[in-house]
Amino acid sequence: MNTSIQNLRAELTESADEKTRAATQRFFKEEVRCYGVKSAAVKSIAKRYWKDVAALDKGEVFALCEELFQSGLCEDAFVVADWLPSMADKFTPGDLAIFEGWIGRYINNWATCDTFCNHTVGDFIEIYPECLPRIIEWTGSDNRWMKRAAAVSLIIPAKRGKHLVEVFVIADRLLTDGDDMVQKGYGWLLKEASRLHQKEVFDYVVKHKDVMPRTALRYAIELMPKVMKVEAMSRT
Repeated sequence: MNTSIQNLRAELTESADEKTRAATQRFFKEEVRCYGVKSAAVKSIAKRYWKDVAALDKGEVFALCEELFQSGLCEDAFVVADWLPSMADKFTPGDLAIFEGWIGRYINNWATCDTFCNHTVGDFIEIYPECLPRIIEWTGSDNRWMKRAAAVSLIIPAKRGKHLVEVFVIADRLLTDGDDMVQKGYGWLLKEASRLHQKEVFDYVVKHKDVMPRTALRYAIELMPKVMKVEAMSRT
């Protein structure tokens, strides 16, 4: 084990407490593995260790990130999600295959999915929008977290008004998925897109409201005026 990772994990272990561990579990339906460290403390620890890691070349950093992912502990994955955006300027198109592999092998809950995809994959998309077709292909996966990743990777760009066409393509492909984690993922994506494209998202929801799961629909219209919510929630 790399010494930096060993020391980082030791510090996370020392910072853990049973109360936080138990509280964390309440946010998940499935059992998750975690140290039990509050998010602010994880970020602080990650930031301090990044000062040393940042001097390494990209391949070495990616190797450390994979080593962290392999533990299956939430906080280790959060460290990865904190580190990688700091080196987004070194990303290359081929890195998407690495990110995809990590999602497929190591992501096993909504928190690690969202923290990694919102920022690392989201930053990647901002730099290489030509890779969006591959992100869209994730919607056809048998892996629930890969499908959620397709949606939540566009959260930050969508919030800025970008990639509306792709937002709707992803929503189309996930529209009637029976998994609530997937429904919440694409519903959230539509909600963020509605910040700057309210009419377009509203029209999309109204068009599909009779087949869209209510979970996804409620997420999608969360930021809309009450009159729009009432119309969107009514069945034809």
